[in-house]
Amino acid sequence: MKLQTRAVMIATLFLVAACGGPAASPGTSPAGSPPTETMAPMTDAPATDAPATDAPATDAPATDAPATDAPASDSPSAAPTGSAGPICETLGAEAEGDLLATICERGTIVMSTDPAYPPQSEVTPDGTYQGFDISVGQEIADRLGVELDFFTPAWEIITAGSWGQRWDFSVGSMTITTERQEVLDFTQPYYSTPAQMAVRPDSGITDLAGLAGRVICVGQQTTYLFWLEGTLDFGTETPQTDPPEGATATTLRTDRDCAEAWRAGREEFDGWLTSSTTVDDAVADGLPVVAVGEPVFHEPLAVALDKSAPDHDQLLEALDGIVGDMHADGTLSALSTEWLGSDLTVREDE
Repeated sequence: MKLQTRAVMIATLFLVAACGGPAASPGTSPAGSPPTETMAPMTDAPATDAPATDAPATDAPATDAPATDAPASDSPSAAPTGSAGPICETLGAEAEGDLLATICERGTIVMSTDPAYPPQSEVTPDGTYQGFDISVGQEIADRLGVELDFFTPAWEIITAGSWGQRWDFSVGSMTITTERQEVLDFTQPYYSTPAQMAVRPDSGITDLAGLAGRVICVGQQTTYLFWLEGTLDFGTETPQTDPPEGATATTLRTDRDCAEAWRAGREEFDGWLTSSTTVDDAVADGLPVVAVGEPVFHEPLAVALDKSAPDHDQLLEALDGIVGDMHADGTLSALSTEWLGSDLTVREDE
């Protein structure tokens, strides 16, 4: 976990040098810099059904190890790319007309992200981005041989698909679910997180049974909400656990907002369900939070593309190959350990 401010992308910089990745050029927004004017945050996010804070939405973090039986992703089996240098420098004629060729010609790939979802992604006081997902996105851009820009739509807009070419891909700890596969294409998972319940330290609740009949806070349109509602579908990996009897959900725009609401003195909900990484980060930041019980399920997290985007088979194949290379060469393990405090690219429950 990110327990204090850490240097971003130590492993990434090493690999950029190894792969000959380009330096940032004027007029772009590489990882760690504020988005360009055209990448301004979206403002059409729907209202929440509980008082929302100013933080944009996020997804339930979740993911899976390189090999998973989660709802079978449509990701291709790409050949390793890391040893061949930046992909855009050796792009073949087969990519003509594909979104990959457009990105290479443009010299920039645009990634959707959440500026308030530490330790996966956040904006620092000086306006730069940092976090695990930010470092993964930057490494992907480096291996493609392009710069990285950011776009910050609400989470429910990202998961709904039909992005309208406003951004190219999502590295946002998105869980592969059967419903999402109807509108999004996924690579193989790049990591996995446990879903963890938490309570206030003064609540007197010491186990999951203590949340029976209570209200539990979750982020909008997250897998945590779906689990509480009984609609979560991972295909063959669908969790077999059940929510506390009679428990109901309330939502805020992003998972972290639940803990921030407790810090502000609000007590209209008794539990909080999010990823273990988000709980740990809130505890490290001094928020009034304590984990309770064992994780209720584990999630496979992957890079996502919009199914409705222009031809993108070559881009999906390239991204899937890069993720596979990052597993094989230890980059993902190193970034996970740096930002999350442990190697979550390997499922502990398997």
